[in-house]
Amino acid sequence: METLMEYARRGVAPDWLKEVAEYEGIELPKLLMLIAKGEVVIPRNLLRDDEFSARAIGKLTSTKINANIGTSADYVNVEEEMQKAIIAQKCGADAIMDLSSGGDIDAIRRRIMDVVNVPFGTVPIYQAARDCRNVVDMDVDDFFNVVEKHAKDGVDFMTIHAGVNKVSVERLMRSKRLLGVVSRGGAITIGWMMHNERENPYYENFDYLLEMLKEYDVTISLGDAFRPGCIADASDRAKFTEFIVLGELVEKCREAGVQAMVEGPGHVPLDEIETSVKAMKYVTKNAPLYLLGPLVTDVAAGYDHIAAAIGAAIAGMYGADFICYVTPSEHLALPNVEDVKEGVIAAKIAAHAIDLIKEGQKERARRRDYEMSVARKNLDWEKQFQLSIDPEKARKVWMRRKSSSDACSMCGDLCAIRLVKEALE
Repeated sequence: METLMEYARRGVAPDWLKEVAEYEGIELPKLLMLIAKGEVVIPRNLLRDDEFSARAIGKLTSTKINANIGTSADYVNVEEEMQKAIIAQKCGADAIMDLSSGGDIDAIRRRIMDVVNVPFGTVPIYQAARDCRNVVDMDVDDFFNVVEKHAKDGVDFMTIHAGVNKVSVERLMRSKRLLGVVSRGGAITIGWMMHNERENPYYENFDYLLEMLKEYDVTISLGDAFRPGCIADASDRAKFTEFIVLGELVEKCREAGVQAMVEGPGHVPLDEIETSVKAMKYVTKNAPLYLLGPLVTDVAAGYDHIAAAIGAAIAGMYGADFICYVTPSEHLALPNVEDVKEGVIAAKIAAHAIDLIKEGQKERARRRDYEMSVARKNLDWEKQFQLSIDPEKARKVWMRRKSSSDACSMCGDLCAIRLVKEALE
C-alpha cells in the first residue's frame, strides 16, 4: 500500500483528498505538489474510515491548532478526558493529542479516539516508560513495540524524539541551561541513553522506525527534546544543534515516503522568535512547523494561554503552520474542561490572526473580518455572534448587560457608529 506522499508524487489523489483541497481553498494539483515535496502533511492513518475529517498542515493551508489532553499519574478520569476532546473539537481544534501517563493507557486512548474525528496524535514513549517499572530498564524493543501498537490502533501522527543523539546530548551537557530539559519525552530518552551508555534507539534505528510508520501511513512529528523551558534558555546551542539533526531526519522521511513535521520551542522572547522559526524552516527545507506557543514570558502563571497566543501569532508571521494550544493551567496543574476550552479559543484567535497575513489564506480570512465589520456597522448582533470565534461567550457577554437601545451597553444611546450613521443619512 502506498503512502499519501507516494500517491502525490505520482499525481494521484485519493477521493477524500478532494474535500481537503476544497476546505483549504487550494487547487488539488497544487495540494498534491506540496504533499509530494513534504511542505504539507495530512495526518491520516490508513485505517481511518470516510467519517474522518482530514486536515492539511503546512504551506498555503490555514493555520491549524492542536489540543493536548490525557490523564496523569495523579489524576485519572477517562470520562473527563473524553469531554475535553469533545469540547476541544467543538471550539475548533484541528487535532487532538492524547498524552496520558496514568491508568490503563491503552483503554484510555481507544475511548478518546471513539469521540475524535480529526487527526489524533500520541507520544508513544510516555506509555513505553509507564509500562516499565523503571524507565532506564526499557529495552530497544520497548521503544518500537509501543509505536506499532499505536499505529495499529489508528493513531494518525506521533511525536518521536529522534533528534536526541549522543552529539546533541553532549552539547546539552556543555551548555549552561537553567532548566535543562523540560520535554518529558526528551528527558525519558536522555535518561535512558545516559544510564545505558547507548545511542537513542529512535535515532540509531530511524530507518526501521520509518518502515513501521510507513505501513500505516502515520505522520511523524519530530519532537523537540531540547526546546527551551524558560526565557533564560532560549536560542542556545543545544536547541540549534537539535534543529540540524531534525533537518537531516526530515530528508530521510521524505526519501522513504513518510510524511514529517517538526516541533519547535518552547519559551522564546519576542525578538528571538523570528530567528528560531526561520532557522527551523531553513534547515528542514520548509517542513510543516508545529510549535508549543512559544510562550513569550515566564511570569504569566494562570494566563499562559495568553502568553502562548502572543508568541504563536508572531511565530505564524514567520512561517509556523501548526499551533499547540496552551491552557491557563500550564505549569500549574492538569487542565480541566474549562481550561481546555479557553486554551483552544486563545489558540484559534492566534491562528486566525496568522491567516490574515498568510499566503494562500489571506483573502478568505480577511473576508470574515470584513463581514464582521459590516455587521458592526449595521448593529447586527446575530451576525456578529455567528462570526465570532466563540459565539456562545459573545452572546452571553452581550446579554449580561443588554442595552435598552439597539447598541451595546458600553455606549447605549451615545453609540458612535449609530450617531455618525444617522448624521450621514
